[in-house]
Amino acid sequence: MKKNVLITGAAGFLGSHLCDKFISENFHVIGMDNFITGDISNIEHLKNNPNFQFIEHDVTEFVKIEGNLDYILHFASPASPIDYLKIPIQTLKVGSLGTHNLLGLAKAKKARILIASTSEVYGDPLVHPQTEDYYGNVNTIGPRGVYDEAKRFQESITMAYHRFHGLETRIVRIFNTYGPRMRLNDGRVIPAFMGQALRGEDLTIFGDGLQTRSFCYVDDQVEGIYRLLFSDYSYPVNIGNPHEISIKDFANEIIKLTKTNQKIIYKELPVDDPLQRQPDISLAKKILNWSPIIGRQEGMQKTFDYFKKLPKDKLYKSEHKDFSKHIKK
Repeated sequence: MKKNVLITGAAGFLGSHLCDKFISENFHVIGMDNFITGDISNIEHLKNNPNFQFIEHDVTEFVKIEGNLDYILHFASPASPIDYLKIPIQTLKVGSLGTHNLLGLAKAKKARILIASTSEVYGDPLVHPQTEDYYGNVNTIGPRGVYDEAKRFQESITMAYHRFHGLETRIVRIFNTYGPRMRLNDGRVIPAFMGQALRGEDLTIFGDGLQTRSFCYVDDQVEGIYRLLFSDYSYPVNIGNPHEISIKDFANEIIKLTKTNQKIIYKELPVDDPLQRQPDISLAKKILNWSPIIGRQEGMQKTFDYFKKLPKDKLYKSEHKDFSKHIKK
């Protein structure tokens, strides 16, 4: 009998890659998404796969799944500032009500649940690199707080279910991840730079460009998440690539990769934008025997090749997605 796994946010960037991974490992995958930020094209290739079932649903409403359920991966959430700043209440609801619904489902089905947390729980960190025992430096009432606090609450309620109900839980803290199926217009630095390069626009850096990020290719991220699900570790684990680079140096890498001749222009740094972001992955190495294997040059080439093949309408699509038709009044 195939094991059944529910993946929320299945039509999103990471969610769709997780669907592929679990199908390749001979699971029956139930994908769930309400398309508030997901894209049906990310799972179009799975529509005739007998090991894939899709349910269009908003997880902030009661979630009902018929039959046996062995695992749940909760990846439903806006994940880029351009999204969660535009739909702040929905972002808070999916991290709180959505997580509560899925924890309840896991309890009822006696399923193991893995929730997708984020490096944003560390806020603008005062500790570098960030280890799992660092409590973070988060502005609860700032514009980014809707995402940061949704994820911090998500971790808290997950651990409460683990301690009080004995639920099998796993928590992954995801650091910057990139690869094919990212939305070109989602506002994050890699698709933003690549989109600007493909359109012949100058590359925009916010702040002085000395802030740092660490980028993990999606295949490495998915492998880390998969190993964490099947580990016996219930506390948060950082999954990311610790190779750090400044945004200014990264912009120059993009110009070299894309063989364009764009200039770099500078704009004001957004409120509470973290100045440093680098995971300490010692714990993942120890308990999962995991570390990233795909270098940035290889991963960026694969990502750029994907973006180059996108239709022109996606290349020039507005930076602001219309969420109104997806939001319940």
